[in-house]
Amino acid sequence: MKKIYLTLLYISVSFFAFTQVTITPNPFEVDESITITVNINSSATDCNGLSNPNKVYMHSGVGDDTNAFGISVVGNWGQDDGVGEMTNQGGGIYSITITPTTYYSLTEAQAANVIQMGMVFRNANGTQELKGNGCSDFIYEVGTFQVNLTAPSSETTIINSGDDLSIAASNIGGNASYTLKANGTVIDFNNATSNYSFIDTNITTNKNYELTAVLSGTTITKTFNVLVDPGSNIGIMPTTYQDGITYIDDNTAVLVLYATGKDFVYVAGSFNNWQPDNTFAMKKDPTRNNKFWIELTGLTPGQIETYQYWVVDKTPLANSPSLVKTADPYSTLVLSPYDDPYISLTTYPNLPTYPAGQEREVTVLETGQAAYNWQVTNFSKPKKEDLVIYEVLVRDFDVNRNYQDIINRISYFKNLNVNAIQLMPVMEFEGNESWGYNTSFHMALDKFYGTEDKLKELVDVCHQNGIAVILDIAFNHAFGRNPMVRMWMNDPDGDGWGSPSSENPYFNEVAMHSYSVGEDFDHSNPRTQDFVERTVEYWINEFNIDGFRWDLTKGFTQNCSSGNDGCTNSYQQDRVDILKAYADYSWSLDANHYVIFEHLGSDTEEKEWANYRLDEGKGVMMWGKMTDPYNELTMGQNGDKNIDRIGHNAHTGFNGPRVVGYPESHDEERLMYKNILYGNTSNASHNVQDLNTALSRMSALAAVSAMVPGPKMIWHFGELGMDNSIFTCNNGTVNSQDDAIAGDCKLDTKPQPQWTENWLTEALRLQIYNDWSKLHKLKIEEPVFEGDYTITSGDYTPRLEIYDNSISNTELNYVIILANFDVTTQTINTNFPTGITSTWYDLMDETGNTTVANSTTTISIPPGQFRILGNQSSDVLDVQDDTLIGFSLYPNPTISTFNINMNVSNVEIYDLTGKLVKAFNGAFTNTDSFNISTLNSGLYMVRIQNENNQILTTKLIKQ
Repeated sequence: MKKIYLTLLYISVSFFAFTQVTITPNPFEVDESITITVNINSSATDCNGLSNPNKVYMHSGVGDDTNAFGISVVGNWGQDDGVGEMTNQGGGIYSITITPTTYYSLTEAQAANVIQMGMVFRNANGTQELKGNGCSDFIYEVGTFQVNLTAPSSETTIINSGDDLSIAASNIGGNASYTLKANGTVIDFNNATSNYSFIDTNITTNKNYELTAVLSGTTITKTFNVLVDPGSNIGIMPTTYQDGITYIDDNTAVLVLYATGKDFVYVAGSFNNWQPDNTFAMKKDPTRNNKFWIELTGLTPGQIETYQYWVVDKTPLANSPSLVKTADPYSTLVLSPYDDPYISLTTYPNLPTYPAGQEREVTVLETGQAAYNWQVTNFSKPKKEDLVIYEVLVRDFDVNRNYQDIINRISYFKNLNVNAIQLMPVMEFEGNESWGYNTSFHMALDKFYGTEDKLKELVDVCHQNGIAVILDIAFNHAFGRNPMVRMWMNDPDGDGWGSPSSENPYFNEVAMHSYSVGEDFDHSNPRTQDFVERTVEYWINEFNIDGFRWDLTKGFTQNCSSGNDGCTNSYQQDRVDILKAYADYSWSLDANHYVIFEHLGSDTEEKEWANYRLDEGKGVMMWGKMTDPYNELTMGQNGDKNIDRIGHNAHTGFNGPRVVGYPESHDEERLMYKNILYGNTSNASHNVQDLNTALSRMSALAAVSAMVPGPKMIWHFGELGMDNSIFTCNNGTVNSQDDAIAGDCKLDTKPQPQWTENWLTEALRLQIYNDWSKLHKLKIEEPVFEGDYTITSGDYTPRLEIYDNSISNTELNYVIILANFDVTTQTINTNFPTGITSTWYDLMDETGNTTVANSTTTISIPPGQFRILGNQSSDVLDVQDDTLIGFSLYPNPTISTFNINMNVSNVEIYDLTGKLVKAFNGAFTNTDSFNISTLNSGLYMVRIQNENNQILTTKLIKQ
């Protein structure tokens, strides 16, 4: 009889789960051997399912009655490592036999608290999964003593003041003792029963209930609560109150929440012990779009408080929740039970403690905060035309993966002569190991990289060194933890997560463009516009941020649909208008703010932004991806090598230099990786698939990309010839972008060979760094590079001419850059313009000694090298500056002899294989010449020792 009762009870709870998954024996104790069987043929699921898997894995855990996975989890999602692998019984039936105590490595104390077991099933790489009906995890009770709460039917019951609440439970295993508490006080006790019932009458305040059942030393607790409708609670708030937190004084703060369509909202927090009564019911202001608000008084200055909004809809849409517990959409700091336990206390000292007993993110509130003491209050931004932007992912920059790492290496950026750092998104994102584009809270700083003050310090230090700071920000979308998603969501499985419902005022139910990620913001809605502008204001005013790179601006239209590339990529007037309005708002706060769009679209649309308010010195900067043609050059291959669109002249209708052109960014495969994998091998003496040869070609890359007038960008460690694939996995292996089995690993955390292997001591990598540094300095400090230009490209020998007729001929007003990306030496026609100068100066030779006569008709350039010639010499690269990062040879290139710009000893010359081919022993001055006429033409490395016994290395080109 007992066995029949248990079976019927189980079927009533989860019929579909039972037909898909069986456990034998059932019920079972945690120390019993059990066999779990899954039938993957069952159609009783609407969550993916398994289609002809070669293996099936069980990903499972055990927990208490609040979380079936909370005590221990076994399984490594996406890994074909045998952990949780099931046995194929044939016919779509798979099984696994375990003893929970040993399988989950439970201690005695843990085993005593196990009440539930949860599981899902997947194929070997995790691309397919099988869950229960409604996409819910399979959850099973553990133990021969089990309690079923039959009333109330949901965790939270919404009632009117004075209503009653019926509470009922049953158990198996024998008569148990039941104790019922409300807000911590015992209100009922029953010493011996298997069917418990009680009615709590005339409820006038919110209550948290605990029903505890005890049998033979085992305790099971069920928790639930009631929220009382506070009724009409109207209040007009001052117009100075803003969404989120408004700090009135050191003891008072006001909270404001836009929650259209909701009936009432409570604020629960540390200040009311997370048990809000009617005094914490928010007032509704009908004059302010029915915003809810509350004034919190008696707060202690400097004391961390945490809170959530408990948002109630008494008549929700089908599949939408009646109660949503959520952090503030305008949070500037949130605590997460999912991510915070894995944040280093070195990176974020004194991290506030997540409040016990709560769920999901909570907002931090603190009155009386000390203002940051800015050292630079009048930073003068570099001209847009001069920008050399360094894109960096904080996570992958250095070993500690935080802001302090960047602060510690500020000299690295300064010596590289970049004048702007662009941080990939640092706003609160889901998880810790992320690129940041899965943003959940746009005004909150993600704690994995450091504190608010540490980011401010980073900005301050950059400004002290003449470097602007640009933030990458994802306003196209948000992800599921976002409060504005969750307050109006479809949640058919009741797990508290979901996608936007038809009532959502911020988000589309379905993306209105073809590049959707996350949930799609509706930028036609004034509420979304208000949120975006408030966020822009926060980062500019609070953190002194100099500019934004707006991610995926193609998604800002409401005119298209998912999968319609033609519409998404065509001109959309609504998108043009809203993005202009956002730019206007940024400029209203900071007249010189950098506005950069990642649009990668047609000139017809982009020109409207690039030319917008250009006569005022503004204009939006547009990302200009040029990876493929530049990679064809660096690989020495035969694909399209037309690089004209690196600058604005090749963009139809652009009236000014507003193209942030780049050969590399975070989204594309590393050029060096492809050089080594696919480089030209036709010349054995210049095999591009050889690492050293490939590295020797990377200085020329910057010469014909960064030097084009207008803002330009580099992706971190391109200046050191980073050759690790962006598809490098956490374990060091590399997967291709199309690897469907193991995933592409693009978002995985990357190794740090640039520091662990000390690349700055490797001659060829240091040479790239030094060359790029010199080129950047020329671009930034020589006015001619703000002028006009022409590019001749399409073959292996691109030519760039830069000129400014408003500058006198007695100054540097004309520059010619010649490069050879072939694998053999090329004789290149100079085609010097007439009437400019009789002598052209090699601008990479800071001594000014390397020149070319105007009468010279051709120049021989070795493979992978370049020449940058000006009508006048430049004093930007003086000898004193150069000795800080290296030393100089002249003339370079040379036919037979060269000199060195300092006193040296023991001069050694190596070819690219590392072989010593010539040496000069002794002490030498800068008047001594070194004869290399016997060496073959090509690229060599020269190694010397200076008067301070430092070992220095640079490159030498023998013609």
